[in-house]
Amino acid sequence: MITGKNYIGNTLSARGTRTYHTFNPKLNTPTPIPFYEATDEEIGDAVALAWDAFKVYRKISGAKRAAFLNAIADEILALDQELIDVYTIESGLPEGRAIGERGRTIFQLRSFAELVSNEDWRNNSFDKAIPDRQPVPKPDLRKTLVPLGPVVVFAVSNFPLAYSTAGGDTASALAAGCPVIVKAHAMHSGVSELVASAVVKAAKKTGMPNGIFSNIMGQSKSIGAALVKHPKVKAVGFTGSISGGRSLFDLASRRAEPIPVFAEMGSINPVVITLKAINNRAEDIAKDYAGSITLGTGQFCTNPGLILTVESDKTHEFIQDLAEKTIAIEAQCMLHPDIKKGFVEHGAEVIAQKGVEVVGKLEGILEPNYAPSLVATVSGTDFLENPKTSQEVFGPFTIVVRCKDREELLEVINNLEGQLTGTIIAEEEEYGELYEVVDALENRVGRLIFNGVPTGVEVCPSMHHGGPYPASTDSRFTAVGTHAIKRWVRPLCYQSFPKVLLPKALQ
Repeated sequence: MITGKNYIGNTLSARGTRTYHTFNPKLNTPTPIPFYEATDEEIGDAVALAWDAFKVYRKISGAKRAAFLNAIADEILALDQELIDVYTIESGLPEGRAIGERGRTIFQLRSFAELVSNEDWRNNSFDKAIPDRQPVPKPDLRKTLVPLGPVVVFAVSNFPLAYSTAGGDTASALAAGCPVIVKAHAMHSGVSELVASAVVKAAKKTGMPNGIFSNIMGQSKSIGAALVKHPKVKAVGFTGSISGGRSLFDLASRRAEPIPVFAEMGSINPVVITLKAINNRAEDIAKDYAGSITLGTGQFCTNPGLILTVESDKTHEFIQDLAEKTIAIEAQCMLHPDIKKGFVEHGAEVIAQKGVEVVGKLEGILEPNYAPSLVATVSGTDFLENPKTSQEVFGPFTIVVRCKDREELLEVINNLEGQLTGTIIAEEEEYGELYEVVDALENRVGRLIFNGVPTGVEVCPSMHHGGPYPASTDSRFTAVGTHAIKRWVRPLCYQSFPKVLLPKALQ
């Protein structure tokens, strides 16, 4: 049952007087349950509990942390249809998407449970002492990875489950031995409270310390700022806009003790399509990319927002076909009126720029929060001269850049900001001509895709979901897959230590 209250450790709390409501984008109406914004006192209590819990939790064995993560997965499944119903009400997303995302959340929790069930993930290293080495004896050295401390996780708008309350950031931080304080996304507060209740139940059942997890509600930006600035918070996980991620990054860097902010932010995910590929299979490519552009109403960080190719008659035919296929796909509901407003405003700003031509836009009367998909095109010269043509439009939007030749296409790639993904669509007989394109993209992206679409992020150790700034604040780390655990730990070396005082894994 949803109460609208915060979880401060294991306790439901509503000490404040400010409330807000989530929103049903399909019905275009607020939902009935009021949610209580956390007070400064509640925030302070949540962090204090997390700090006390950390002293205990960091010493708990990997096997017991694994049991905790598996118990969270079990409790989320036990929420059953109530969770699915609240998810669809608060997001406007279909039930199939809710069920799929719940499955991904469960998979992530169980994957991290398996990872930490033994100590191999710590990459422990041992250097034996050589006391008689000349001219200087070598000491006994042993190195392991230890958790950073309490982590603040900001739940996201476009993945109410898999990137939110018990999603990848939370699962990886708990697996590492870090307590987690979730800042619930105001649009999905009902989902967040339900999932938080599952985490708290799992913590109690497996004997975890009170404060290992808290769930903080609120619309005000000051709540997130207070969490990031608290001296006992040691790291932050965020997925969202460039402005939001950069703001948190700057706050964290100005602290007396700066802390890492692992933010996954903006990306337009360039797609390079060769002329041979267009000549050989333009219709199939247009079909695949129309589906990718509109998948989930374009509300994915890997949405293909930029397509690069070389000017030709066939190119123009391909762009027209892509536009027709894209706008032929039925309009879908966006997550919230504010997201629809941002989509319309940012799209309008891009198409207002010099040289930008709208090739296809879904016309007609739509329901209030449904998105009119849009395909635009611009020359390579105009694109290079105007940075506004490369801004992210969060929704079913793409712009096709027609470069005059290969050299201009490479110049476009080299002038892009950092991206999560880059894609190459090409034919086998031209592999030998692609080295420069591959080299240019390698310097700009975190994941390279060949003859595919960027949407659809596999959860596995080989996945990298990050990229050069502003795709993420630290391109060395991923937000997806079990390697995400490395964000929440630091190396610690023990020199000449008595075995009895060492962690068990180093003895």
